[in-house]
Amino acid sequence: MARTQRASSHTPRIAYQTQEHLMTSLTYVLLLLGGIVILTPFAWMLSTSLKLPSQVFSWPIQWIPDPIVWENYIVALTSRPFGRYALNSTIISSATVVGTVLSASLVAFSFARLRWKGRDFLFFVVLATMMLPHSITLVPRFVIFAQLDWVDTFLPLIVPEFGAEAFSVFLMRQFFRTIPPALDEAAKIDGCGYFGIYWRIMLPLSKPVVGIVAINAFRRSWDQFLEPLVYLNSSRLWTLTLGLRAFQQEFTVDWHLLMASSTVVMLPVLVLFFLAQKYFIQGIVFTGLKG
Repeated sequence: MARTQRASSHTPRIAYQTQEHLMTSLTYVLLLLGGIVILTPFAWMLSTSLKLPSQVFSWPIQWIPDPIVWENYIVALTSRPFGRYALNSTIISSATVVGTVLSASLVAFSFARLRWKGRDFLFFVVLATMMLPHSITLVPRFVIFAQLDWVDTFLPLIVPEFGAEAFSVFLMRQFFRTIPPALDEAAKIDGCGYFGIYWRIMLPLSKPVVGIVAINAFRRSWDQFLEPLVYLNSSRLWTLTLGLRAFQQEFTVDWHLLMASSTVVMLPVLVLFFLAQKYFIQGIVFTGLKG
């Protein structure tokens, strides 16, 4: 009788474990299928960049080129001054990362740690700016920069990044609120001011969120097309996205060359993500801990 009761008590547990394993397996299968769908265009781009022109639209698709034509990259990158374009994109993106991290962290520190009248209302206003379409402010900003004689320079693409981007402020504020306030009090006792608390305590403890903000800022600046198109008139100031667009207009039919140049343009973002994915994941996790 006792043995029968023990057997019956194990039955629901076994059924629950079996169901849990099935749900876990189904989740992994769905994630695998989603990953395949997302990576298929990238795989086609990489494969096309190494093909002969006659193999680009062959059917069935030849995923592994035969022969592998590495010369496509040499021809694509030497047909236009991509080295100059890469330098321009690097300058703009690096300045964007510095400006975004510094300005957003300062503003977020004020919202998270300092007490002043109207703080919560102003934070709500900052969040509300994220709902404003970017295209609405494009014309007024162009008029302002034209009056300042900043058109056809890097300044319209760099200076606004020192104005604290709203989403980055939100992420950093959320993370700063997870750091114990006792650290601030201890620093004040030792004679540390507000800036010292921000620079010596908050930033060193905030590497995950600084990493995700820096990655987002770099990706956003590296991939942007509309603003460089509006502000940069001289070809010597073009970024990689503008150079790629000009290359596309010139080599519309040569898809193998276009895919080769596109692969090189997106490579820095991929490398940066894989090198800093630890901070990227930690930043997403930690910024959602506290409201």
